[in-house]
Amino acid sequence: MKWCHIAVAGHALLGVADASGSIELLRLVRSEQNSHTLQPFSHFALEKQCLALSLDWSTGKAGRASDQPLKIIGSDSSGQLHLLQAHQAGPGMQAVGTWQAHHLEAWVAAFDYWQTEVVYSGGDDGLLKGWDTRTPGTSVFTSRRHSMGVCSIQSSPHCENILATGSYDEHVLLWDTRSMKEPLADMPVQGGVWRLKWHPFHSHLLLAACMHGGFTIFSCQKAIVTLASRYPSVHTMEREVSWKLPSVVVPGRLSALRRRIRKCSQSLCPTPCPTRWCMESTGPGSTSAACHRPVRHSAWGPLLAATWEPEQQTQSIPSKLRPSRQHPVLSV
Repeated sequence: MKWCHIAVAGHALLGVADASGSIELLRLVRSEQNSHTLQPFSHFALEKQCLALSLDWSTGKAGRASDQPLKIIGSDSSGQLHLLQAHQAGPGMQAVGTWQAHHLEAWVAAFDYWQTEVVYSGGDDGLLKGWDTRTPGTSVFTSRRHSMGVCSIQSSPHCENILATGSYDEHVLLWDTRSMKEPLADMPVQGGVWRLKWHPFHSHLLLAACMHGGFTIFSCQKAIVTLASRYPSVHTMEREVSWKLPSVVVPGRLSALRRRIRKCSQSLCPTPCPTRWCMESTGPGSTSAACHRPVRHSAWGPLLAATWEPEQQTQSIPSKLRPSRQHPVLSV
Protein backbone atom coordinates (compact mmCIF):
# COMPACT_ATOMS: atom_id res chain seq x y z
CA MET A 1 0.00 0.00 0.00
CA LYS A 2 1.19 3.51 -0.79
CA TRP A 3 -0.36 6.94 -0.45
CA CYS A 4 -0.22 9.25 -3.44
CA HIS A 5 1.98 12.23 -2.57
CA ILE A 6 -0.59 14.74 -3.88
CA ALA A 7 -4.34 15.16 -3.55
CA VAL A 8 -6.42 13.86 -6.48
CA ALA A 9 -9.86 15.33 -7.12
CA GLY A 10 -9.67 16.94 -3.68
CA HIS A 11 -8.94 13.71 -1.80
CA ALA A 12 -5.96 11.72 -0.58
CA LEU A 13 -5.58 8.47 -2.54
CA LEU A 14 -4.28 5.15 -1.23
CA GLY A 15 -3.01 2.65 -3.78
CA VAL A 16 -3.26 -1.05 -2.96
CA ALA A 17 -1.64 -3.97 -4.82
CA ASP A 18 -3.75 -6.98 -3.84
CA ALA A 19 -3.67 -10.77 -4.04
CA SER A 20 -6.40 -10.84 -6.69
CA GLY A 21 -3.98 -9.34 -9.23
CA SER A 22 -5.45 -5.84 -9.16
CA ILE A 23 -4.45 -2.27 -8.38
CA GLU A 24 -7.10 -0.68 -6.20
CA LEU A 25 -7.35 3.04 -5.44
CA LEU A 26 -9.15 4.14 -2.27
CA ARG A 27 -9.95 7.75 -1.41
CA LEU A 28 -9.93 9.18 2.08
CA VAL A 29 -13.17 11.04 2.85
CA ARG A 30 -14.42 12.77 5.95
CA SER A 31 -17.40 11.12 7.58
CA GLU A 32 -19.62 12.06 10.50
CA GLN A 33 -18.17 13.07 13.86
CA ASN A 34 -14.98 14.37 12.24
CA SER A 35 -13.67 10.88 11.42
CA HIS A 36 -12.33 9.54 8.13
CA THR A 37 -13.06 6.50 6.03
CA LEU A 38 -11.66 4.89 2.88
CA GLN A 39 -13.98 4.49 -0.09
CA PRO A 40 -13.35 2.64 -3.39
CA PHE A 41 -12.26 5.08 -6.07
CA SER A 42 -10.83 3.09 -8.97
CA HIS A 43 -9.89 -0.48 -9.90
CA PHE A 44 -7.63 -2.05 -12.52
CA ALA A 45 -7.05 -5.78 -13.05
CA LEU A 46 -3.46 -6.54 -14.11
CA GLU A 47 -3.39 -10.14 -15.33
CA LYS A 48 -5.29 -13.34 -14.63
CA GLN A 49 -3.76 -15.91 -12.30
CA CYS A 50 -1.19 -13.60 -10.76
CA LEU A 51 -0.65 -11.61 -7.58
CA ALA A 52 -0.07 -7.87 -7.62
CA LEU A 53 3.12 -7.48 -5.57
CA SER A 54 3.97 -3.76 -5.50
CA LEU A 55 3.12 -0.30 -6.74
CA ASP A 56 4.66 3.16 -6.77
CA TRP A 57 3.40 6.65 -7.65
CA SER A 58 5.25 9.05 -9.94
CA THR A 59 4.61 11.93 -7.52
CA GLY A 60 7.43 11.43 -5.00
CA LYS A 61 9.57 14.46 -5.87
CA ALA A 62 8.85 17.65 -3.93
CA GLY A 63 8.01 20.54 -6.25
CA ARG A 64 6.54 18.29 -8.93
CA ALA A 65 4.96 20.23 -11.82
CA SER A 66 1.16 20.15 -11.63
CA ASP A 67 0.78 19.42 -15.35
CA GLN A 68 2.70 16.14 -15.19
CA PRO A 69 0.59 13.01 -15.73
CA LEU A 70 -0.24 10.93 -12.67
CA LYS A 71 1.33 7.52 -13.25
CA ILE A 72 1.50 4.25 -11.34
CA ILE A 73 3.99 1.44 -11.86
CA GLY A 74 3.01 -2.01 -10.60
CA SER A 75 4.62 -5.46 -10.55
CA ASP A 76 3.20 -8.97 -10.32
CA SER A 77 4.08 -12.55 -9.45
CA SER A 78 4.60 -13.51 -13.11
CA GLY A 79 7.53 -11.07 -13.40
CA GLN A 80 5.68 -8.40 -15.38
CA LEU A 81 5.61 -4.63 -14.90
CA HIS A 82 2.47 -2.58 -15.56
CA LEU A 83 2.51 1.16 -16.26
CA LEU A 84 -0.83 2.85 -15.59
CA GLN A 85 -2.08 6.41 -15.84
CA ALA A 86 -4.64 7.60 -13.32
CA HIS A 87 -7.22 10.24 -14.13
CA GLN A 88 -6.72 13.32 -11.95
CA ALA A 89 -10.18 14.78 -12.54
CA GLY A 90 -12.04 11.69 -11.38
CA PRO A 91 -11.98 7.90 -11.04
CA GLY A 92 -10.41 5.70 -13.67
CA MET A 93 -7.08 4.21 -14.74
CA GLN A 94 -5.82 3.18 -18.13
CA ALA A 95 -2.98 0.89 -19.17
CA VAL A 96 0.01 2.57 -20.79
CA GLY A 97 2.27 -0.46 -21.13
CA THR A 98 2.99 -3.99 -19.88
CA TRP A 99 6.22 -5.92 -20.34
CA GLN A 100 8.09 -8.95 -19.03
CA ALA A 101 10.81 -7.75 -16.66
CA HIS A 102 11.86 -10.86 -14.71
CA HIS A 103 11.62 -14.62 -15.09
CA LEU A 104 10.51 -15.01 -11.47
CA GLU A 105 8.39 -12.82 -9.18
CA ALA A 106 8.89 -9.08 -9.70
CA TRP A 107 8.89 -8.15 -6.01
CA VAL A 108 9.16 -4.40 -6.47
CA ALA A 109 8.83 -1.64 -9.06
CA ALA A 110 9.63 2.02 -8.40
CA PHE A 111 9.87 5.33 -10.25
CA ASP A 112 12.89 7.55 -10.55
CA TYR A 113 11.17 10.56 -8.99
CA TRP A 114 13.42 12.97 -10.91
CA GLN A 115 12.86 11.33 -14.31
CA THR A 116 9.49 9.62 -14.21
CA GLU A 117 10.00 8.04 -17.63
CA VAL A 118 12.55 5.82 -15.85
CA VAL A 119 11.47 2.98 -13.56
CA TYR A 120 13.42 0.35 -11.63
CA SER A 121 12.46 -3.22 -10.84
CA GLY A 122 13.74 -6.00 -8.60
CA GLY A 123 12.94 -9.68 -8.88
CA ASP A 124 13.33 -13.00 -7.16
CA ASP A 125 15.97 -13.77 -9.80
CA GLY A 126 18.33 -11.44 -7.88
CA LEU A 127 18.38 -8.84 -10.65
CA LEU A 128 18.01 -5.07 -10.35
CA LYS A 129 16.91 -3.52 -13.65
CA GLY A 130 16.29 -0.06 -15.05
CA TRP A 131 13.73 0.71 -17.75
CA ASP A 132 12.82 3.61 -20.01
CA THR A 133 9.02 3.42 -20.23
CA ARG A 134 9.09 5.04 -23.68
CA THR A 135 10.90 1.92 -25.00
CA PRO A 136 10.11 -0.74 -22.39
CA GLY A 137 11.12 -3.82 -24.35
CA THR A 138 14.80 -3.67 -23.39
CA SER A 139 16.26 -2.80 -19.99
CA VAL A 140 18.55 0.23 -19.71
CA PHE A 141 20.78 -1.70 -17.31
CA THR A 142 20.83 -5.00 -15.43
CA SER A 143 22.75 -5.32 -12.16
CA ARG A 144 23.66 -8.60 -10.47
CA ARG A 145 25.24 -6.86 -7.50
CA HIS A 146 22.66 -8.33 -5.10
CA SER A 147 23.15 -12.06 -4.54
CA MET A 148 19.49 -12.85 -3.76
CA GLY A 149 16.03 -11.52 -4.58
CA VAL A 150 15.71 -7.73 -4.78
CA CYS A 151 12.61 -6.73 -2.82
CA SER A 152 12.93 -2.99 -2.03
CA ILE A 153 13.80 0.05 -4.13
CA GLN A 154 13.31 3.76 -3.48
CA SER A 155 14.53 6.81 -5.33
CA SER A 156 15.49 9.71 -3.07
CA PRO A 157 12.84 12.47 -3.22
CA HIS A 158 15.46 15.00 -2.06
CA CYS A 159 18.69 14.23 -3.92
CA GLU A 160 18.77 13.66 -7.65
CA ASN A 161 20.53 10.48 -8.89
CA ILE A 162 20.41 8.75 -5.48
CA LEU A 163 18.78 5.32 -5.29
CA ALA A 164 18.53 2.84 -2.40
CA THR A 165 17.94 -0.90 -2.88
CA GLY A 166 17.55 -3.84 -0.51
CA SER A 167 17.52 -7.60 -0.87
CA TYR A 168 17.10 -10.95 0.85
CA ASP A 169 20.90 -11.03 0.85
CA GLU A 170 20.71 -8.72 3.92
CA HIS A 171 22.43 -5.78 2.25
CA VAL A 172 21.32 -2.18 1.60
CA LEU A 173 23.01 -0.66 -1.44
CA LEU A 174 23.19 3.06 -2.19
CA TRP A 175 23.59 3.98 -5.87
CA ASP A 176 24.38 6.94 -8.08
CA THR A 177 22.04 6.27 -11.01
CA ARG A 178 24.51 7.90 -13.42
CA SER A 179 26.87 4.94 -12.86
CA MET A 180 25.18 1.67 -11.98
CA LYS A 181 28.24 -0.57 -12.28
CA GLU A 182 29.06 -0.39 -8.58
CA PRO A 183 27.12 1.06 -5.63
CA LEU A 184 28.29 4.07 -3.67
CA ALA A 185 27.95 2.13 -0.41
CA ASP A 186 27.16 -1.41 0.70
CA MET A 187 25.68 -1.72 4.19
CA PRO A 188 25.07 -5.20 5.66
CA VAL A 189 22.08 -5.59 7.97
CA GLN A 190 20.76 -8.45 10.07
CA GLY A 191 17.84 -9.59 7.94
CA GLY A 192 16.32 -9.41 4.48
CA VAL A 193 15.54 -5.81 3.51
CA TRP A 194 11.85 -5.89 2.69
CA ARG A 195 11.18 -2.14 2.70
CA LEU A 196 13.20 1.11 2.41
CA LYS A 197 11.90 4.64 2.98
CA TRP A 198 13.66 8.00 2.89
CA HIS A 199 12.57 10.49 5.51
CA PRO A 200 10.03 12.99 4.10
CA PHE A 201 11.98 16.04 5.35
CA HIS A 202 15.49 14.99 6.44
CA SER A 203 17.23 14.02 3.24
CA HIS A 204 20.02 12.02 4.92
CA LEU A 205 17.87 9.56 6.88
CA LEU A 206 17.00 6.16 5.39
CA LEU A 207 14.77 3.70 7.24
CA ALA A 208 14.85 -0.06 6.53
CA ALA A 209 12.53 -2.90 7.57
CA CYS A 210 14.83 -5.93 7.85
CA MET A 211 12.37 -8.78 8.49
CA HIS A 212 13.71 -10.85 11.44
CA GLY A 213 16.46 -8.23 11.92
CA GLY A 214 14.02 -5.51 13.00
CA PHE A 215 14.36 -1.86 11.90
CA THR A 216 17.53 0.00 10.94
CA ILE A 217 18.14 3.72 10.38
CA PHE A 218 21.02 4.90 8.19
CA SER A 219 22.45 8.41 8.19
CA CYS A 220 23.71 9.25 4.68
CA GLN A 221 25.55 12.55 4.99
CA LYS A 222 29.02 14.08 4.93
CA ALA A 223 30.00 11.58 2.25
CA ILE A 224 29.59 8.71 4.74
CA VAL A 225 26.80 6.20 5.31
CA THR A 226 26.48 5.48 9.03
CA LEU A 227 24.37 2.99 10.94
CA ALA A 228 22.55 5.45 13.20
CA SER A 229 20.19 3.16 15.10
CA ARG A 230 18.98 -0.42 15.11
CA TYR A 231 15.77 -1.78 16.64
CA PRO A 232 16.01 -5.57 16.95
CA SER A 233 12.95 -7.69 16.27
CA VAL A 234 11.58 -10.09 18.87
CA HIS A 235 9.84 -13.10 17.32
CA THR A 236 8.36 -11.02 14.48
CA MET A 237 8.99 -10.42 10.79
CA GLU A 238 9.27 -6.72 9.92
CA ARG A 239 7.95 -6.25 6.38
CA GLU A 240 6.67 -2.67 6.49
CA VAL A 241 8.00 0.55 7.94
CA SER A 242 7.09 4.24 7.87
CA TRP A 243 8.22 7.54 9.36
CA LYS A 244 6.02 9.24 11.94
CA LEU A 245 4.82 12.74 11.06
CA PRO A 246 3.93 15.22 13.83
CA SER A 247 0.20 14.84 13.30
CA VAL A 248 -2.21 13.50 10.72
CA VAL A 249 -0.85 14.97 7.51
CA VAL A 250 -2.97 14.13 4.49
CA PRO A 251 -0.90 13.67 1.30
CA GLY A 252 -1.19 16.85 -0.73
CA ARG A 253 -0.76 19.05 2.35
CA LEU A 254 2.95 18.45 2.86
CA SER A 255 3.81 21.78 1.21
CA ALA A 256 1.74 23.61 3.81
CA LEU A 257 3.57 21.74 6.56
CA ARG A 258 6.94 22.69 5.05
CA ARG A 259 5.86 26.36 4.96
CA ARG A 260 4.74 26.18 8.58
CA ILE A 261 8.06 24.67 9.69
CA ARG A 262 10.05 27.27 7.76
CA LYS A 263 7.95 30.17 9.05
CA CYS A 264 8.45 29.25 12.70
CA SER A 265 12.17 28.60 12.42
CA GLN A 266 13.37 32.08 13.38
CA SER A 267 15.11 33.16 16.60
CA LEU A 268 16.13 29.63 17.50
CA CYS A 269 19.51 28.10 18.13
CA PRO A 270 21.30 27.04 14.94
CA THR A 271 21.84 23.34 14.25
CA PRO A 272 23.85 21.64 11.53
CA CYS A 273 21.91 21.67 8.29
CA PRO A 274 21.01 18.09 7.23
CA THR A 275 20.02 19.01 3.69
CA ARG A 276 23.27 18.49 1.82
CA TRP A 277 25.79 15.85 0.96
CA CYS A 278 28.92 17.66 2.19
CA MET A 279 31.90 17.67 -0.15
CA GLU A 280 35.59 17.83 0.55
CA SER A 281 37.19 21.23 0.04
CA THR A 282 38.59 21.52 -3.47
CA GLY A 283 39.45 25.21 -3.57
CA PRO A 284 37.67 28.54 -3.89
CA GLY A 285 33.93 28.28 -3.95
CA SER A 286 33.89 24.90 -2.22
CA THR A 287 30.81 23.96 -0.18
CA SER A 288 32.85 22.06 2.39
CA ALA A 289 31.86 24.27 5.33
CA ALA A 290 28.78 22.98 7.11
CA CYS A 291 25.97 25.47 6.88
CA HIS A 292 23.76 26.26 9.85
CA ARG A 293 20.07 26.90 9.80
CA PRO A 294 17.72 27.66 12.73
CA VAL A 295 15.36 24.75 13.13
CA ARG A 296 12.45 24.34 15.52
CA HIS A 297 12.73 20.69 16.43
CA SER A 298 9.40 20.77 18.27
CA ALA A 299 7.67 21.72 15.03
CA TRP A 300 7.60 18.07 13.98
CA GLY A 301 8.22 16.37 17.30
CA PRO A 302 10.46 13.38 17.95
CA LEU A 303 10.97 11.26 14.86
CA LEU A 304 11.63 8.05 16.74
CA ALA A 305 12.57 7.27 20.29
CA ALA A 306 16.18 6.80 19.21
CA THR A 307 19.55 7.57 20.71
CA TRP A 308 21.60 9.06 17.90
CA GLU A 309 24.93 7.40 18.61
CA PRO A 310 26.35 6.20 15.28
CA GLU A 311 28.07 2.84 15.45
CA GLN A 312 31.44 2.18 13.87
CA GLN A 313 29.89 0.69 10.74
CA THR A 314 30.44 3.18 7.94
CA GLN A 315 30.93 3.26 4.19
CA SER A 316 32.76 6.08 2.44
CA ILE A 317 31.33 7.30 -0.85
CA PRO A 318 33.90 7.85 -3.63
CA SER A 319 34.33 11.58 -4.16
CA LYS A 320 33.93 11.37 -7.92
CA LEU A 321 30.47 9.88 -7.50
CA ARG A 322 29.15 12.13 -4.77
CA PRO A 323 26.14 14.23 -5.77
CA SER A 324 27.31 17.77 -6.47
CA ARG A 325 23.96 19.52 -6.27
CA GLN A 326 22.19 20.68 -3.15
CA HIS A 327 18.55 19.80 -2.68
CA PRO A 328 16.83 21.55 0.25
CA VAL A 329 14.58 19.25 2.22
CA LEU A 330 12.12 21.98 3.18
CA SER A 331 11.77 23.52 -0.26
CA VAL A 332 8.27 24.62 -1.20
